[in-house]
Amino acid sequence: MSYSEKIPQFPKPYWREIELPSFPKLQENISVDVAIVGAGITGITAAYLLSKEGLKVAIIEAGDVLNGTTGHTTAKITAQHGLIYDELINHFGEEKAKLYYESHNSAIHFIKDTSREKGIDCDFGIEDACIYAVSEQYANKINTEWEAYQKLGIDGEVTYRIPFDISIQNALIMKNQARFHPLKFLKGLLNEALQSGCTVYGNSTAMDVDDNDTQPKVITRDGYTVTCRKLIVASHFPYCDKLGFYFAKMYSDRSYAIGIKTNKKYPGGMYISVDSPTRSIRETPINGESLIIIGGENHKTGQGIDTMKHFQELERFTEEVFGISEYLYRWSAQDMVTLDKVPYIGPMTKEKENILVATGYKKWGMTTGIMAAHLLTDYVLERDNSYKELYSPSRFTADPSLRSLITANADVAKHLLKGKLEFVPKDPGDLKNDEGSVVMHNGKRAGAYRDENGKLYLVDTSCTHLGCETEWNHAEKTWDCPCHGSRYSITGEVMDGPAVMPLTNLSEEVN
Repeated sequence: MSYSEKIPQFPKPYWREIELPSFPKLQENISVDVAIVGAGITGITAAYLLSKEGLKVAIIEAGDVLNGTTGHTTAKITAQHGLIYDELINHFGEEKAKLYYESHNSAIHFIKDTSREKGIDCDFGIEDACIYAVSEQYANKINTEWEAYQKLGIDGEVTYRIPFDISIQNALIMKNQARFHPLKFLKGLLNEALQSGCTVYGNSTAMDVDDNDTQPKVITRDGYTVTCRKLIVASHFPYCDKLGFYFAKMYSDRSYAIGIKTNKKYPGGMYISVDSPTRSIRETPINGESLIIIGGENHKTGQGIDTMKHFQELERFTEEVFGISEYLYRWSAQDMVTLDKVPYIGPMTKEKENILVATGYKKWGMTTGIMAAHLLTDYVLERDNSYKELYSPSRFTADPSLRSLITANADVAKHLLKGKLEFVPKDPGDLKNDEGSVVMHNGKRAGAYRDENGKLYLVDTSCTHLGCETEWNHAEKTWDCPCHGSRYSITGEVMDGPAVMPLTNLSEEVN
C-alpha cells in the first residue's frame, strides 16, 4: 500500500484530540460589561484578562469553542513572521518595526509565565525559529533581513546548514522562540476565566450588531441580544463587516498541514522555507513519542488546483526528507491577510470606538492572538498602549495599501465574472459516491455532493456575502468563495466569513 492510500480519509487536526468543554446556547437577552464574539485564541485570552479585572464578560461562539483557526494551526509561538522586518522598516520606519517585534515577542513570555503560574501543562518548550532559502534569490533577501535584525536588536544569526536532508543557500535564526499545544493552554485560560465569572454560549451565531447608541447590542440568529459597554469582534473575519468593509481590505489564504511519525530522531527547532511552495517543519510530543508537523502549500481560498493535491505534495516532501512510518493527521487553516501585512486591532471604525476588532493575523495567530487580547484589554480599560497606532484598523498608507487594494479588488472582479460565465457540463446524476462538483440544476448553476452512501446534497453556489460563485473544495468537502473567502458545508452552513447567511439548500428538490 502506498502512503497516499494511507492518507486519513477526513481532515482532523492533532490539537483537537483533547476533551474540550461544551456550552449552552444563548436563549435569553443578557447584559454584560464586555461581549466577545469568537471563542478562539483572541477571544478566550481577552476574556481571561478582562474577567481578572472584575468585568462581567460573555463569549458568544457560533459553534464549539476552539474549533476555528486556533484549532488548525501549526502552533509556533514566534516573532519570526517570514521576511517581515526589512519590509516593516521600509514602510513604517525602524521604531514601529521594533514595536512589531516587541509586541509579538511579549506573547511568548505571557504563555511561558502564565502556563507556569497557573499550572497549565501545554507542552511548552523554548525553540529557535529558522527561516531558510533554497534559491540564490531568496538567499539575498535573507541577508537583507539579517541586516534588519541587527538594526532592531533582534537576537539571531545566519547559518548555512539545517539538520535535514535539504540543500539550502542560507538560513536566518531567531533565538529563544517557542512552541506549545494551543488548545491545552487555552483550555486552562478558559477555566480561569470561568472561575472569574465569565459566561460562554456555544452554537449561538452572531448575525448583526445594533450600534446606534453607546451600548452595542449583539443580535444572534435566534433573535436574542447581548447588550454591552464594549464589543470585541474576535470572529476571525469581522462578522459585522457593514461597519468597516474589511472584505475590501483583506484577502483569505488557505494552507495545509500533516502530522506524521518517522523513524528518524527530530533534531529540535522550528523551520520554514522562504521560497515557494512554503514548507514549515516542527515537532510536538504525542504520548511520549514525537509527531512531526509539516505545513505549507498556501493559496487564496477558492482558487487554484484540486485541494487534495496540496496534501499529496506535503506527503511527498515529508517522505523524501523524513520517511513516513505513520500518517496520522491532516488539516488545513484559513488566514486573513491585510493590505500591508500588519493586523487590524482596535476600534472597528473611527466613529465606533465601543466596537473593537482583531483580524488579519497572516498565519501567525499564536503570537498575534495573545498580543491582540492584551491590546484590546487596554482599549476596554482605557489604558495607554504603545502598540495602538501601529495596529490601528483606521490606518491607510499609500504604499503599499493603495496598490494592494486595487490589485485585490481587481482579482475579486475577475472571479465574480468568471463564476457567472462558467460553462457547467455536469448534472447531479453524473456524480459518483463521495464526489462533489458544480452542476446544472433546473437550468442554473448549483453545487452537488454525493456522500459515500449515495445521498445527494445540493446547494445554490452563489455566496451570500456579495454573490460570487463558490467552488468545490475536494480535500475538506466544502464550498469556498474565491472572492472573499467565505466557506460553507455540504448543507450550506457558514464555516468561515465574511458571509453570515447559509447557502440556499436545494436538496429537497432532488431527494
